[in-house]
Amino acid sequence: MPKVYWIGRVDVRDAEAYKEYVAIGRPAYERNGAKFLARGGKIEVLEGQARARNVVVEFPSMEAALACYNSPEYTEARKIRQSISDGEFIVVEGIE
Repeated sequence: MPKVYWIGRVDVRDAEAYKEYVAIGRPAYERNGAKFLARGGKIEVLEGQARARNVVVEFPSMEAALACYNSPEYTEARKIRQSISDGEFIVVEGIE
């Protein structure tokens, strides 16, 4: 079964509130086997439009990735993220 990845690209407007988003979502990440592969860090724009913050999170399965996204904790955290940032957020299945 291939692993699955959340890919988030965001421009954060309120760094303090973003810390709250991360803290509230943490239990959902832990419960669903999330492994952060990239979180912020230096970027080089090669093509297209960049966002200031880029995140890649690995999950063991599509079911785990969606369970995390739809969990009560992440639903609450997501509301914070959406209110203080602009960006894109997708889930993609990897290759075996």
